[in-house]
Amino acid sequence: MVFASVLVAGAATGSLPGAGGGATADGAPAAAPVGHGADVARAAEEAAADGASPMEAARRAVSRSGDRWAAVYSPGEYEEFEEALDGRYTGVGLWAREREGRIEVTRVGDDTPAADAGIRAGDRLRSVDGEKVDGRPVTEVVSLLRGGSGGASAGTTVRLGLERGTRVWSETLRRARLSRDTVTVGALASGATVIEVGAFTKGSGDEVRAAVRRVPAGAGIVLDLRGNSGGLVAEAVTAASAFLDGGLVATYDVEGEQRALHAEPGGDTTRPLVALVDGGTMSAAELLTGALQDRGRAVVVGSRTFGKGSVQMPTPLPDGSVAELTVGHYRTPSGRGVDGHGITPDLEADEEALQRAETVLGGLGRQSRGR
Repeated sequence: MVFASVLVAGAATGSLPGAGGGATADGAPAAAPVGHGADVARAAEEAAADGASPMEAARRAVSRSGDRWAAVYSPGEYEEFEEALDGRYTGVGLWAREREGRIEVTRVGDDTPAADAGIRAGDRLRSVDGEKVDGRPVTEVVSLLRGGSGGASAGTTVRLGLERGTRVWSETLRRARLSRDTVTVGALASGATVIEVGAFTKGSGDEVRAAVRRVPAGAGIVLDLRGNSGGLVAEAVTAASAFLDGGLVATYDVEGEQRALHAEPGGDTTRPLVALVDGGTMSAAELLTGALQDRGRAVVVGSRTFGKGSVQMPTPLPDGSVAELTVGHYRTPSGRGVDGHGITPDLEADEEALQRAETVLGGLGRQSRGR
């Protein structure tokens, strides 16, 4: 299993313990070191031989490594990790991002505790269980929402401090076991189809391909990757296959060995396409964006992406725990490195990004008809 980032800003309450991500002010995280997997495994094995905890030894080794994306999971935590990659999680059903030092709700899932409490996209999250969240990374806020590093079970409560305009209030929500729809499809007044991908969980790539096949003839597509925190690389490649007729999607290295990722042939290469991105677009979502941009398949609209271009793979430890470690970095088809840089859109837009995307689609449609 190869994954690049893991369900953070895009699924705030369902994020995974130890996972990094979310929008940042500068979009430029430090590059993660590679090649430390042997040190972590050795520390765990030595601890097991001495009768100590392999998991704790691995966590100490990871903390010394400087790998900001590494994490060590207990067997139970790793089970939650895999469930989240299946689109299942325990939380309250809100998505969030950092915006100018504040935490903003970007989306609220239907039929979730957050929706039942009347929380809406655009609301500001001020505190979680009394702890102020201004200035904190989204990762820390995610951990608070989940109930700490090990997460909290369904039925536990969390108290949120919220702000909407001049209104300031608190809500106590009860966490629930939720299923996450990572791909949603809508339509704009112009007739364009919007395919929003919140994260690349299992099956999401095929959902994107199915959605593209259902788009009415002549309609353009907005691929909305804003707040997409990444996920499984294979799913992002499958999504790329919806828009490309084979060819290179990305290259990456695993401890020095170069590998390539290719789209499957037969994708839709002619329909007008705009990819929407922002500072919460991460990792596998950046991989997809870079491929569509480099290969001239999409016009990218929005703001610079997060800049996580590293790849993680799991390493089993002697006590059943699992270390998720950075093994390499990927590059776009033209050879651009994403880590620490992000992807710069073709057209900068913020508040009116969706409207700008619709305008661009109209122009692309006219160009297509004029050929």
